[in-house]
Amino acid sequence: MTISTTQTADSRRVESGTVALFVMAILAISLTVQNVTSTKQAILFLIGVGLGICLLHAMFGFTGGWRMFVRERNSSGVRAQIYLLALTSLLLFPLIGGVVEGTDAAGAVSPVGYSVLVGAFLFGIGMQLGGGCGSGTLFTMGQGQIDMLLTLLFFIVGATVASSHLGWWHNLGDVGAISLIKNYGWLPALLLTFIGLVVLYFLAVTLDKRKNGKLQPVFKPVPKTQWLNTLLFGKWPLWWAVIGLAVLNMLTVLFAGHPWSITFAFSLWGTKIWSALGGDVSAWTYWQSAYPAQALNSSVLLDNTSVMDFGLILGAGLAAALAGRFAPQTKMNPAKWFAVIMGGLLLGYGARLAFGCNIGALLAGISSGSVHGWLWLVAGFVGSIVGTRLRVVIGLDKPY
Repeated sequence: MTISTTQTADSRRVESGTVALFVMAILAISLTVQNVTSTKQAILFLIGVGLGICLLHAMFGFTGGWRMFVRERNSSGVRAQIYLLALTSLLLFPLIGGVVEGTDAAGAVSPVGYSVLVGAFLFGIGMQLGGGCGSGTLFTMGQGQIDMLLTLLFFIVGATVASSHLGWWHNLGDVGAISLIKNYGWLPALLLTFIGLVVLYFLAVTLDKRKNGKLQPVFKPVPKTQWLNTLLFGKWPLWWAVIGLAVLNMLTVLFAGHPWSITFAFSLWGTKIWSALGGDVSAWTYWQSAYPAQALNSSVLLDNTSVMDFGLILGAGLAAALAGRFAPQTKMNPAKWFAVIMGGLLLGYGARLAFGCNIGALLAGISSGSVHGWLWLVAGFVGSIVGTRLRVVIGLDKPY
């Protein structure tokens, strides 16, 4: 609820009371996390806050960028994502490769197999139906969109159900985890990754120019006189978000020991709730392995992903209030209800099968030199094409 507003230089209305509430919540939770766990966890929470601010102020997401490219061949969002992959890889490869002494950085390297292929495909459909990916669901929910809260709830359900099935999916077989850094060294692996990203970039640009003639710029200049105003109140150019997200991902690796991830927390929350309601998870092999078992039997505040997700939601809410865009929405038609519920279930189920979402598997995987990240990219994009077409079928979008 907006308590009071003030006017900024660019005529946006800052929701002062809402800003104050979010600031107090962030301070209170960060102090609580520090007292209950450690300073490191509190820092990870604040990194999550920063991620939420970046995402909201730039409205940076994979879902909308992919849908614009599928429908209109507008590649601006896709090109921004490629820049993010390139910059994050540049920052993370040396850390994961052991160049910096004293750091204990592990990449997001997972097996290449059927579970990634199917999971990413389902996730791609779900992100278009649900209206957000892993990060998109959290930051738009932080903005006050009630439909995204519903998406998150079914995201959690889907992820929890998938965690009970993981043993079956993994038994289908895979070729093992393939790390370019481990196999070739961090610098050759980085060059190979850049080659792959350059190919994607020119493919996106070629298709965009063929249909639209002129590219929409990603690197939009901001007048120096407007830097501070834009930084605080948005709307950021996409390249600001690219830099911010890449640097915060690097800080995540330094403090957490692994790249930024999102969806492990959802399956953790759902499984904890199911257990608290009397459900038996003893036969769920996923929760018998090392870290999942530890996380399941500990406070969620000890889980890096959970505290960063909490921070992301609050950071997005703070940014939305600063930008005058904190606007709870409650009206949904039947088509939207169906899309949100089905989208959430597919997002959760797919993310757990594929070892993560567009952040924890695609971004973290590729920027860790893991081949499974590239498989996720292809399968997830194909699923997104299907999901974009389904949006037309059920009446959410006009035909294209």
